[in-house]
Amino acid sequence: MFTEYDVKCNVHRMEKIMKNIIFISPNFPTNYWQFCKELKNNGMNVLGIGDQPYDELAYEVKNSLNEYYKVHSLENEDEVYRAVAFFAFKYGRIDWLESNNEYWLEKDARLRTDFNIKSGFQIEDIPRVKYKSRMKEYYTKAGIPAARYHMVKDMEGCLAFIKKVGYPVVAKPDNGVGASDTWKIENEEQLQVFMDSRMEWVSYIMEEYVYAEVNSYDAIIDANGKPMFETGNVTPMSIMDIVNNEDNSIYYILKKLPEDTRRAGRAAVKSFGVKSRFVHFEFFRLTRDQEGLGKKGDVVALEVNMRPCGGFTPDMINFAHSTNVYKIWADMIAFGYSTVPVGKHAFCAFAGRRDGKDFIMDDGDIMEKYGSKMKMAERLPDVLAGAMGNHMYVAVFDTKKEMEEFYRSILECRDDGNY
Repeated sequence: MFTEYDVKCNVHRMEKIMKNIIFISPNFPTNYWQFCKELKNNGMNVLGIGDQPYDELAYEVKNSLNEYYKVHSLENEDEVYRAVAFFAFKYGRIDWLESNNEYWLEKDARLRTDFNIKSGFQIEDIPRVKYKSRMKEYYTKAGIPAARYHMVKDMEGCLAFIKKVGYPVVAKPDNGVGASDTWKIENEEQLQVFMDSRMEWVSYIMEEYVYAEVNSYDAIIDANGKPMFETGNVTPMSIMDIVNNEDNSIYYILKKLPEDTRRAGRAAVKSFGVKSRFVHFEFFRLTRDQEGLGKKGDVVALEVNMRPCGGFTPDMINFAHSTNVYKIWADMIAFGYSTVPVGKHAFCAFAGRRDGKDFIMDDGDIMEKYGSKMKMAERLPDVLAGAMGNHMYVAVFDTKKEMEEFYRSILECRDDGNY
C-alpha cells in the first residue's frame, strides 16, 4: 500500500522528469477528455491539438487542457507538425504524445520520431502493430494460432488460396481501421465483384473464415510490460456483418476475464513488446472445431489494437468493475503505478439499435423496464453508427441470464422477432 508520502515523492519526481503531454484530438471521441482530465489532475501540463474551434469545445474538454492548438485538419501533416513545434518551443521538451485512437496511431508515431519523444511507438514500430499480415508473425511467436492468409495480387493467386482453405474467405485492407471495406466472399462470383471493386492502391489481405465469436483482452500495461488492470469483452455478432448488413450491434464487458484469454493477452503483450499503453487485443473463440486452428472454445488470434477499445467502452469498463480506467491510465503515465480501487464486478451490456427497424419496445418502455440498470442511453454520432448502431443503451447486470433477456427485449422487432 502506498502512503501519502510515497505519492508526494512521486509527484515531485514526476514534475522533474515528465511535464509536457500532447493529446491529439481531445474532443473526439467525445469521452476522451477524461484521459486529459486525469492527466491534468496528476499535475501534467496537458496540451491539446484538434480541428474543432476552441469556442465550440465542450466545457469539459476546455477544462481538461492547459492549452489548445486548433488546426484546420488533423489530416494535414504540416499543420500538426507546426502545432507540436509550437508547444515544444513554448513549453520545452515534450515528454509524451498520445491520441489513444486507432486512426491516428501512425501520425502519433511519426510525430514522436520527428520530435524524439521516446515514450511510445516510433515510426519503425508501426508495421507490426498496424499491418494485419505482420501481426500474425508476433501472435505465432506467442504460441497463439492464427488464420491462414494470402496477400491479394491477382485472381489466380486468390483462387489457389481458396482451393486450399475453401469458401468463405474474408478480404480486407492489410492496414485498415475497424470493419471498413471488409468483404465476406462465399463463391467465385463474389470474388470477382471484390476483385473488380477493390481499390488498386490498397494492399488487401485474404484470410480463411473463422467460425467464432470475438473475445478481447483489454489492459493497461506499465513501463515494464506488466498489466496494471485487465478485463475483456465479448462480441457475439460479427462486426463485419453488422456493418455490411446494417444490423443492430451488441457486445458486453465480462464480469470475469477467462484465464485462457488472460494468458493469451499477456503472451501477446510480451511478444509485441508493449509498454506504457492501454491496449485492446482481439481473439477468436471458436464456436466449432476448425482444422488447423483448434477445437470449439479455443482461443485464436485475430488482431491487436494498440489503443483502448473504441467508442464508450472505457466507460463500460468502469461500470462493469466499479473503477476508473481513465485515472489508472493517467497514473501509469505520471507515477508508473495506480492505487485506484476495483470494486464490485458485473456484466456491462451495450446494445446499438439501428434506425428503420420496427422495434417492439420504444425508448419509454425500455427506460421503464431497465431504468434502474441503465448507465447510458443516447444517440450515437454518425461516424460511429456504421459499426455500433444509431441509438445506444448501456446497462449493468449481475448475471448473464439477466443480460441476455435485456438484449432479447430491447432488440426484438415486429417484422421478424429477431435482433
